[in-house]
Amino acid sequence: MSDLSHLDADGRARMVDVSAKPVTARWARATGSIRMQPATLAAIRANELAKGDALGVARIAGIMAAKRTAELIPLCHPLPLTDITVDITVDESLPGLRVDATAKTAAQTGVEMEAIVAVSVTLVTVYDMAKAVDKSMVIGEISLAEKAGGRSGHWVRT
Repeated sequence: MSDLSHLDADGRARMVDVSAKPVTARWARATGSIRMQPATLAAIRANELAKGDALGVARIAGIMAAKRTAELIPLCHPLPLTDITVDITVDESLPGLRVDATAKTAAQTGVEMEAIVAVSVTLVTVYDMAKAVDKSMVIGEISLAEKAGGRSGHWVRT
């Protein structure tokens, strides 16, 4: 019925069978941001939020989320992550924070979704930690920035 990889012959959604693909080293990096009031950013930087260390909690939440991606995205394969890093940097020009997450594995399919989920949950956690002082925060610009490995090789957002 379809040439789409995630549809079976009857047009139903399915997980792609990757059992015949070779195990290769793969990694992906995703990015995103959250804009906020300057006072909110100052409170986060000074660790003065009532909920505590927003950056530390958000970083751990992103790492945990990457490890649970297959439970959140229905057709994702569960992958053995070999590394996940989440970096949060202050960007006064937003004002706000930028998040950069890299996921790595040696598997039969890529880790793009794990990196994107890590960024997404990190940003949502920052929102949760700071919403009492700033409900107007805006999460955005979540995207795959770079990936390597597998059949499609190395790709970089331009």
